[in-house]
Amino acid sequence: MSFSLNEMEATAKRATRGAGYSWGQAEEASKATRWLCMQGLDGAGTLARLLERGLTLNLAAHRPSQIECPWNAEDDLCPLSAGSLLSDSVHLLKTNPIEMQNVTMPALLLPFVSNAARLLQEALTVEIDGVQVVTDGDRLMAPDTLPDTAQRVVVSRSASPEGSRMRHTRAYPAPEDWDVLNHFAHRTYAPATEESRLLGAGAGLSDND
Repeated sequence: MSFSLNEMEATAKRATRGAGYSWGQAEEASKATRWLCMQGLDGAGTLARLLERGLTLNLAAHRPSQIECPWNAEDDLCPLSAGSLLSDSVHLLKTNPIEMQNVTMPALLLPFVSNAARLLQEALTVEIDGVQVVTDGDRLMAPDTLPDTAQRVVVSRSASPEGSRMRHTRAYPAPEDWDVLNHFAHRTYAPATEESRLLGAGAGLSDND
């Protein structure tokens, strides 16, 4: 399956909203998913697996409980909530690394880290249970796959990446992941009413002969 990045972003936004996140978080999730797909990573699958975990049933339990490190939550840490806090706390990286614990779908943190690198105008390393990812806000050096959960994630200043992933202009989601996203996206559609059905019927209900 192949879709434009714009279509991927639009579907991701509706899916995240349909899963119970705010429109603001849905906007961030959609841009993060697009960014991962552009880097040749599995953005659609990563978001689909996050939404299937149903964190919005008690999202407060998955938000960072404090700004002091390490960041953790009552339950698994949501990468969208942690990513938003990272965006607001970029200045902290000038003096110390930022550590997070028990993060679900940590790949979704990478777009937020990339943005932080652009703001700081220097490269950042993300260590995900020992797996290292490096970005300077433009280039990304990362393996093709990342774990679905991480006990420890550390974001710190580093040297520039030695390589860069090839950029992609389209998204290639697995059919099952695309179905999951559309399942959640459909929750945002207003149900048809009798009035809308009649309006949609057009001239079929009138005699113009």
